[in-house]
Amino acid sequence: MTTVLKLGGSVITAKDDLETVDDEGMETVLDAVGAFEGDLVVVHGGGSFGHHHAAEHGVSSTSGIHDAAGAVAVHGAMKRLNDEVVTRLHERGVGAVPVHPLSAASRAADGALALPTAQVGTMLGEGFTPVLHGDVVAHEGEGVTVVSGDDLVIALARSLDATRVGLCSAVPGVLDVDGEVVTRIDRFDDVARAVGGSDATDVTGGMAAKVRKLLALDTPAHVFDASSVGEFLDGGEPGTRIEHESES
Repeated sequence: MTTVLKLGGSVITAKDDLETVDDEGMETVLDAVGAFEGDLVVVHGGGSFGHHHAAEHGVSSTSGIHDAAGAVAVHGAMKRLNDEVVTRLHERGVGAVPVHPLSAASRAADGALALPTAQVGTMLGEGFTPVLHGDVVAHEGEGVTVVSGDDLVIALARSLDATRVGLCSAVPGVLDVDGEVVTRIDRFDDVARAVGGSDATDVTGGMAAKVRKLLALDTPAHVFDASSVGEFLDGGEPGTRIEHESES
C-alpha cells in the first residue's frame, strides 16, 4: 500500500519572497511525515524557489524555452528546495532520497508526460522515501516546459497503483464561493465558479488545474492544509475528497 503526498510550495515556502523557506509550515508537515511508517512518496511544489525563476525566464507548463541557462536556473532553485526538504526529513529519521524529474521525465509533442517510475518503486521496496519536486523537463518541440508537482502526483499514483493520494495546500480544502470547505467534489462544474488561480506567482494553474487533474485520477484524492497532514497519513479524510463520478 503506497501513499503519495504532495506538499504545496505555498505551505513549505514564503511564496512571495524569493527562495525563502516557511519554517513553521515545513516543520509542521515534515513532523507528520516523520511519524508515518508506511510506504510513502513525497512530492513538493516550487513556491518561492521554482515559480519566480520560471516566471522570470518565461517558461510554464504550456510555454517552453530553449534557453539552457533559464532551464538550469529553474532546476537549480528546485534542487535547493529539495535538498532542504530531504535534509530536514533525515533529521526526523526518514530515509529520504531525492529524485529529480529533469533527469528522468519528458513530454511528447502533445504534452503527454513520460515519467519512468521503476526507480521510485525500487526505492520504496528498499525502505527509502523518494522525494520528487516540480521541475523543468525536456518537451518535444518546446525545449523545456514546467512539470508541476500535481502532474507528478498523477503519474506516480497511476504507475505505483497508490492507495492514498493527498495534497497539502495553504487552505483547508477546496473552498466554495462563501469560503467554506467543499467536503466532496465529483464534477468540476460544481466548483468551477469558486476555484481559480493562485494569488502568488504560480506558473502551473492554481486550484482549478489541481481539481481537474485529480478528477481524472482513479484513486480518490484529498486536499487539506498543513494541520491535517497527520490526520491524512493516519487514514483520515480531512479537507476535500475529490473523486470522479462512477459511470456504473
